[in-house]
Amino acid sequence: MREPQNLRVLGDRMEQMLDDLQAAADPRTYERAEELLRLITELYGAALERVVEVAAANAPGVVAAFLDDDLISSLLIVHGLHPDGVDARVQRALADVRPFLAQHGGDVELLELDPDAGAVLLRLLGSCDGCPSSAVTLQHAVERAITEAAPEIVTIDVAESPAAPPPGVTIPVTLGPRAVYDTCPSEVGA
Repeated sequence: MREPQNLRVLGDRMEQMLDDLQAAADPRTYERAEELLRLITELYGAALERVVEVAAANAPGVVAAFLDDDLISSLLIVHGLHPDGVDARVQRALADVRPFLAQHGGDVELLELDPDAGAVLLRLLGSCDGCPSSAVTLQHAVERAITEAAPEIVTIDVAESPAAPPPGVTIPVTLGPRAVYDTCPSEVGA
């Protein structure tokens, strides 16, 4: 098995080549190249769809393995074949990153998700709220987890936490279910 390439670099290179072609080629040539790329993508998407159908019919466990593979899972998302919606994938990404945040006495709450806009609104909780390094925590842990699980999310915003209530005043809070961890891994996804 050959060593996998850095796929992010590969994607960036493809985008750069398209930009260079658009700048250098006459519009008709660029339109033809763009159409060729679209047709190739459709062909490979149809083939991938067939692979998933055959696997689901003959070896359902293989489909689960497809979903666990980052490259295959991302291709299923690109071609609209991933069985999990964006909401489920974002929720799973947050669940995966919570042990890392818990190490620092923090958590994250999903406030809103707009799949059409590719946007999520989060709130950092606990020690992460207001922490000088919370922006770094968001960028390196939460953001990475979300964009890997749901690459169609292009905007991740963090809401300001509401002001603390006056002493003696309690505010009822309803939280969704949170996973319980026996230990916290030292890295996200560990």
